[in-house]
Amino acid sequence: MLQPSYVLLYVASAPRSAAFYQDILDCEPVESAATFALFVTEKGHRFGLWGRDGVEPAVAPDVQAGCGEVGFPVESRAVVDGLYARWREKGLVILQSPTEMDFGYTFVAADPDGHRLRIFSPAI
Repeated sequence: MLQPSYVLLYVASAPRSAAFYQDILDCEPVESAATFALFVTEKGHRFGLWGRDGVEPAVAPDVQAGCGEVGFPVESRAVVDGLYARWREKGLVILQSPTEMDFGYTFVAADPDGHRLRIFSPAI
């Protein structure tokens, strides 16, 4: 079975997005250039940011940011609420306030390119 461990987002500015994610992830990229940045988690998952003007093959012109989302599972409702408060203080665009859904307690924010960032505590 294939097991995805790499998320790659196409962004308008790799340095701007790298600074944004460095702040919310609280870690530095392991690679950073004018057109690309890469973060590696403690579990070895990779999170890349690629300047969309240099993506090969080129991104189709009708594809827009925000069509998907990156999920961040956390251990409790308290962590969801804490991150919600912290991200609001940082000025992130909040697309959904904390709410209970079928899969758990969650909120959704957006990054500078409109990619959706979902924080959630899974229902058990």
